[in-house]
Amino acid sequence: MRWQGGQRGGGVEDRRGMGGGAVAGGGIGVAVLALIGYFVFGIDPTTTTQIASQFGAAGSAEEGRQGTPEDQAGLFVDIVGRNINDVWATKLEGYEPPANIVIYTQGTETGCGYGQSAMGPFYCPADRQVYLDLGFWEEMESQLGASGADFARAYVLAHEVGHHIQTLTGASDQVRRAQQAAGSEAEANRYSVALELQADCYAGVWAANAASVSGGEVALEAGDLEEGLRTASAIGDDALQRRSGGQVSPESFTHGTSEQRMQWLQRGYQSGDPAACDTFANL
Repeated sequence: MRWQGGQRGGGVEDRRGMGGGAVAGGGIGVAVLALIGYFVFGIDPTTTTQIASQFGAAGSAEEGRQGTPEDQAGLFVDIVGRNINDVWATKLEGYEPPANIVIYTQGTETGCGYGQSAMGPFYCPADRQVYLDLGFWEEMESQLGASGADFARAYVLAHEVGHHIQTLTGASDQVRRAQQAAGSEAEANRYSVALELQADCYAGVWAANAASVSGGEVALEAGDLEEGLRTASAIGDDALQRRSGGQVSPESFTHGTSEQRMQWLQRGYQSGDPAACDTFANL
């Protein structure tokens, strides 16, 4: 993926090294289990962060350094984040970027409670910020079998901004109301799957338009889409349930199967149009 010539200004807030608490219980095993719990069982970050704060990790409100980080990973987030926002400014009337993309280490305060790296990247609608411990990328590759390619990492970031889009359009609120009215957990989960697959599709829409808004400075190259699809496959509900050693239970799916996640990422990329991302049509 080409990105180093892109424009900076993605709204990064750098909280790394600010002394965030360790993952409750410690150890890579706990981190992986938490990742699986987040992706497979769809625990709302609001709930998870509130629970995490009970382990004594929560502290006072934090404010990190605003602007472009000097290291390569932080620069990547800043440039790709700017490009994602530039794309959505052309696709959604009145688009407002997330307040910040917060990068942190281990744990940090959020508008949804205390966030921990073991939760994976997440979007908090209460403060309209995306939260990302950059170490997640390495864990995603080494523990979950995802790709370590730049586009695979950018896909994760674009997916979280996709949830911001859903907050702006009202889709997230509609899903919450539908889940509250659902007659069963399985029915409620179907709405969660549709929301997550739409965020995957939105990530594909960004990828399709990245080059056009940047004069080609941010763009996919040969093989990049395949690496993104590999990651989408690795974090499908069925793949994660198999990896955890449990039984595959479709009624518990909250993010979609590997096949579905690949399908919707590809659909967004092939169309380049958010109108093609109606994952709710068949509910």
